[in-house]
Amino acid sequence: MKTGDEVSVYSDIEGKCRRGAVEFDGAKLFIGNGIAELSRSDIFCTNSTIKGKGIRMTESVYSSPSFDNMLPGNIFLQNLPSAVVSHVLSPQPGERVLDMCAAPGGKTTHIASLMNDEGEVIAVDRIANKVEKIKQNASLLQLKCIQAYCFNSTKAVLREPKELEPGLGPPFCPESFDRILLDAPCSGMGQRPSMACPLSLKELTSYQPLQRRLLSTAVELLKPGGTLVYSTCTITLAENEEQVAWALKTFPCLQLEVQEPHIGGEGMPGAGLSPDQLKLVQRFDPSATEILGVDANKLKLDEDLVAVANSDTIGFFIAKFLKKS
Repeated sequence: MKTGDEVSVYSDIEGKCRRGAVEFDGAKLFIGNGIAELSRSDIFCTNSTIKGKGIRMTESVYSSPSFDNMLPGNIFLQNLPSAVVSHVLSPQPGERVLDMCAAPGGKTTHIASLMNDEGEVIAVDRIANKVEKIKQNASLLQLKCIQAYCFNSTKAVLREPKELEPGLGPPFCPESFDRILLDAPCSGMGQRPSMACPLSLKELTSYQPLQRRLLSTAVELLKPGGTLVYSTCTITLAENEEQVAWALKTFPCLQLEVQEPHIGGEGMPGAGLSPDQLKLVQRFDPSATEILGVDANKLKLDEDLVAVANSDTIGFFIAKFLKKS
């Protein structure tokens, strides 16, 4: 392969293709055709990290154009459920809102936009370079009400009384937020496209205890009468419905609330939630869309294409709680 060659691009589904192989008969998925921007020797005959564009795609199996860096000050790309979350939280101008695990800032900036940039949006994440990304996105979208801090949200409750100056970061006084979004760290098994899951069973089961520590912190920080929204981008019962059942049992002050909009399906049974409670949570299921059996040649009407696209989604879960007085 030389620079300028026309090439076909495949995804090595099982990760078995050896570096530099000249042929491969394993499981692969066709992605599209393009023009090589680098030669074979540019890619394989170097010890330095390869950066930049390898293939400029000219024919893709996907109809969607690239929105990367398009109108960056006006558009922030999100999956449908990620956009729904902020509407479910329903932040109002002038309120004090906490985004507990905020990076890279998509939901944070959406919340601030829904508040008309009026009030206070506190964004917290424990990884410094991710916090910088939140600040960059807030600046790019010209949102002034966002304050981003590098901090471990499990320790975000102030335990020792002291004088706090306005605008200082975590830890925060108990019952000091009107609304809290906990988009919790999770196994991410709802994310797509994903050809394989590299998680071990030990890693997969490690998220539930962390999520419960974060939920406990969120309940402490939320004002009576305030709203807590819990969400994940995974599909496991243990990280979703089981966490809701645990929270309702552990914190009698919490009650599930109706979500608006409610676009996803109802919750999965098996965690002890009642049928009525399952209807109050939202579960977005990527397997619910029957795209594989659809004949693309028959989808000639724009409305048909839109219907298929709108029913396709990543795996996601949303629960909305009210903290009773």
